Amino acid sequence: MASFEVIGGNKLKGDIYPQGAKNEALQILCAVLLTSEPVVISNIPDIRDVNKLIDLLRGLGVKVERNAPDTYTFQADNVDLDYLETEKFVEQGRAIRGSVMIVGPMLARFGKAKMPKPGGDKIGRRRLDTHFIGFERLGAHFEYDSEASFYGVHADRLKGAYMLLDEASVTGTANILMAAVLAEGTTTIYNAACEPYVQQLCRMLNRMGAKISGVGSNLLVIEGVESLRGTEHRMLPDMIEIGSFIGMAAMTGSEITIKNCQIPELGLIPDTFQRLGIKMEFRGDDIFIPEQDHYMVDTYIDGSILNISDHTWPGLTPDLLSVALVVATQAKGTVLVHQKMFESRLFFVDKLIDMGAQIILCDPHRATVIGLNNQIPLRGIRMTSPDIRAGVALLIAALSAEGKSIIDNVEQIDRGYQNIDGRLNAIGAQIRRI
Repeated sequence: MASFEVIGGNKLKGDIYPQGAKNEALQILCAVLLTSEPVVISNIPDIRDVNKLIDLLRGLGVKVERNAPDTYTFQADNVDLDYLETEKFVEQGRAIRGSVMIVGPMLARFGKAKMPKPGGDKIGRRRLDTHFIGFERLGAHFEYDSEASFYGVHADRLKGAYMLLDEASVTGTANILMAAVLAEGTTTIYNAACEPYVQQLCRMLNRMGAKISGVGSNLLVIEGVESLRGTEHRMLPDMIEIGSFIGMAAMTGSEITIKNCQIPELGLIPDTFQRLGIKMEFRGDDIFIPEQDHYMVDTYIDGSILNISDHTWPGLTPDLLSVALVVATQAKGTVLVHQKMFESRLFFVDKLIDMGAQIILCDPHRATVIGLNNQIPLRGIRMTSPDIRAGVALLIAALSAEGKSIIDNVEQIDRGYQNIDGRLNAIGAQIRRI
């Protein structure tokens, strides 16, 4: 198990480029199963979860050619359905949660799919009901083997249907959408997720010959087609990384420029950090963060305490609440952080308290942060990364802390962030992998 040794207190300076969006990659890569023609995808992040999904596609018989460090050509013209019965598939499918999104494309194109209960971060209950209820609405038959924890669906031909999703699930919307594009007739998905990842998937599918309208809204209408063709697709920069870098700059009092951010796709992310007192300038498509010794938390109009919470898009993504919480520890002012979607995602705050932060964990979903106004630096400690996003939040805390910190289980961070230690060291951080 690898660890990071972090020497805190260094100011960072320079340009940093965000990687391709991890959450988009997991959807886009599964979509290559919808056609027998070549699909070229660029700006793919070189991270564990994405590489594991690419290996799973190889196992299924998809031809994979790496054209450049971030660009691949995929061709699913000879998919091996027997691979679904192998132990290797079970191992690969359980390794990452994103693997569940092969089910929609496989069901649409081949009439059947199966999947072991997938893995992923232990951040609370993450049910898959939305996915399979959607497939059933399209006419698929669903089976669940509770002993082996295996899901299965099959259908002679999917038929379009109206459905109102019980939750605006990003992966659920993507999975149902990929099944519906090859279904017979019209499918209407209401309460669909409308995150930039889903919008990107819709645009890619439309270029492949799908007929999807309502892109960017929570009401998607899909007219089924007989087949899809190949295409080229470039992924967005990772908005979670961009938000993490904004928070990192503030916590370390650094001057950095985050390059090529696709600012119109960031939603409330810049606004949220500005309400925490962080100054930023938009320079074309770059975000410049000036050096700040202090930053003051905003309040509501009546002077009451700011509440930062996650919500479905275009609300704030839950993946950045842990970073916002860490940033608040050194702000001037008090913030209530409300994590609505996952009940275990705030369970890393005990490490921040050990570092000297003033935080009251009210319940599994809410934490009150009383900022130290950079008067008392956090202190370095040894800690363990519990999940991808909390791991990066702890890394940001360690970079700002006084002394040395050790972060164990950094394989969690590697699942979502490409060469994060190397990129941060290039702009002045002191991180050593041990």
